[in-house]
Amino acid sequence: MKPVVAIAVVLGLLATSVVAAPTAGRALPAPVDTATAQTYLGELKVAADSNDPAYSRKLFPTWDKIDGTCNTRDEVMKRDGTNVVTGSNCIATSGNWISPYDNATWTEERSLDIDHLVPLKEAWLSGARDWTTKQREAFANDLVRPQLVAVTSKVNRSKGDKDPAQWLPPLTSFQCTYTKAWIEVKHYYALSVDPKEKDALTSILTKC
Repeated sequence: MKPVVAIAVVLGLLATSVVAAPTAGRALPAPVDTATAQTYLGELKVAADSNDPAYSRKLFPTWDKIDGTCNTRDEVMKRDGTNVVTGSNCIATSGNWISPYDNATWTEERSLDIDHLVPLKEAWLSGARDWTTKQREAFANDLVRPQLVAVTSKVNRSKGDKDPAQWLPPLTSFQCTYTKAWIEVKHYYALSVDPKEKDALTSILTKC
């Protein structure tokens, strides 16, 4: 390679960051197995939801800075895609993503939302109203548990703050993974389940 060309290549690499993420995890950390999920579900407190005091999204700070200019959202976009190219601000400019909720494929970051698998309002109704702001911030930016996932924007908005008794991913083959992830997150954060929610989770697990 000629010196001038080599310099140009180096400068090009410095201008953008290319991150290839593995596809095996299918967009979020693998949740616990079915047997563990059943055990966890049995340990969850069953209680009616409460919205007193009233929920506000502002009570759950997002998105935290993770590394340099990269925040939690940026990290999920890089993790959940392949051949992801980011600008100097860490925002993805291109890549390939598969939304696990509907199996749709995307090449533009703006086509996806980052879903809180257990929605922030659902967490509030089932116990997070008693947390500190720091605890709610940790929940809203959790990259360790299967709680954050890049999904088709339209599907995410149809979900809203519904629990599994009211909404499940339209891709049937992902519903078991979704259910086990839901239970794992609720168990880790000691959140309650309401009666209909528990019935739905129990029913889905019998098919996993």
